[in-house]
Amino acid sequence: MTQPREHHHVPTTHPRRGLAVRLQDERFSGLLLLVAAVLALVWANSPWRESYFALAGTVIGPAALHLDLPVSAWAADGLLAIFFFVVGLELKTEFVTGSLRKLNEALLPMLAAVLGMAGPAIIYTLVQVGTGSGATAGWAIPTATDIAFALALLGIFGKGLPPALRVFLMTLAVVDDLLAITVIAIFYTEEIHLLPLLGALALVAVFALLVRRRVSAWWVLVPLGLLAWGLMHASGVHATVAGVLLGLSVPARAGRGEHDAMTHRFVTRVQPWSAGVVLPVFAFFAAGVSVVDSGGIGEVLSDPIALGVMAGLVFGKTLGIWGGVAVLVKTTRLRLGNGVDLADLLGVAMLAGIGFTVSLLIADLSFGGTDAGSSAKLAVIVGSVIAALLGGITLRLRARVRVRGAGARRAGVGPRRRAVPAGARRP
Repeated sequence: MTQPREHHHVPTTHPRRGLAVRLQDERFSGLLLLVAAVLALVWANSPWRESYFALAGTVIGPAALHLDLPVSAWAADGLLAIFFFVVGLELKTEFVTGSLRKLNEALLPMLAAVLGMAGPAIIYTLVQVGTGSGATAGWAIPTATDIAFALALLGIFGKGLPPALRVFLMTLAVVDDLLAITVIAIFYTEEIHLLPLLGALALVAVFALLVRRRVSAWWVLVPLGLLAWGLMHASGVHATVAGVLLGLSVPARAGRGEHDAMTHRFVTRVQPWSAGVVLPVFAFFAAGVSVVDSGGIGEVLSDPIALGVMAGLVFGKTLGIWGGVAVLVKTTRLRLGNGVDLADLLGVAMLAGIGFTVSLLIADLSFGGTDAGSSAKLAVIVGSVIAALLGGITLRLRARVRVRGAGARRAGVGPRRRAVPAGARRP
């Protein structure tokens, strides 16, 4: 199996310096997201918490268009569509020129992504059935992987491990994103209004036609995108799906006279806004859970919903990904290869338990602003932190192992034996 080429969506070097370039760094953007979530938690549990919830519940928007929504809903349904537009661009790039372009190379991480969603869903459901909570509607909450956090922590703690681990995690995470979007579109759509949906799809088609003809003027594409988002919202399908469809419609190969693909240029323009504004604002309004008003952190985290979410993120992801890959490589012809051993993958599987962004969104879709929703959101944060700590520790311990396994020896990255002269006795 040949080494898959890792595809970078955003250039890692750039002649300019500034905030936009720093936001292309996964570690910096992940830190910004974490700061927003911590600030929300502190404010929501401070003596001034009423002002936080008043701000989140402030209704703005035109009522005539049925867009008179709370600020928190605008963050989840509106701003987050920009994030999913970037996800769509990245998915398109991976399918056309990136780590998903060759099925034989991508099949194992793709199956790992499926198993990595099945494991948490099963564990969450078993906890709810075992406790008799009846809250099985939240089965999808622990199934998501936050690609920004996971890749950032792999970059920090995975130094010294095979570079192909990053390709594996990136492939797994983008497939996980695609599956999560599918889950949102299918399972969290209560009623579909056909005419607005057809109108949204028609506008996406017009958008696709324009970008294929290399039209990139923002004053043409942005209004089309906003109209498609508005009609998707009116159709009953979660509005962020419009962002994904628009991103997937952008060409991922450079045309004549172009130095890079349109997906690359769009990511370069939009990703700093997504990482610097969209995700922190969403995290700020999604992570604000009042533990004080819910009987304390112990009371909240002992709820069956919280237990199921945390168990799904911490154990379900690891069992689904690492356990699933272990079974696949032993029972099928699929192999990790590229210097990666099964032991290297354990820390990566743990990092995949960092749900955060999409998990918070699904928690809101599952339970809304109820006490159950608060328990689920706090559990997402706590479970993601535990998964990050366990994954980071496991990666560092593995990186210190000097004697590599069979995968590393096949790739020629392990320690080499010294040549022994003919006739000499081996030690």
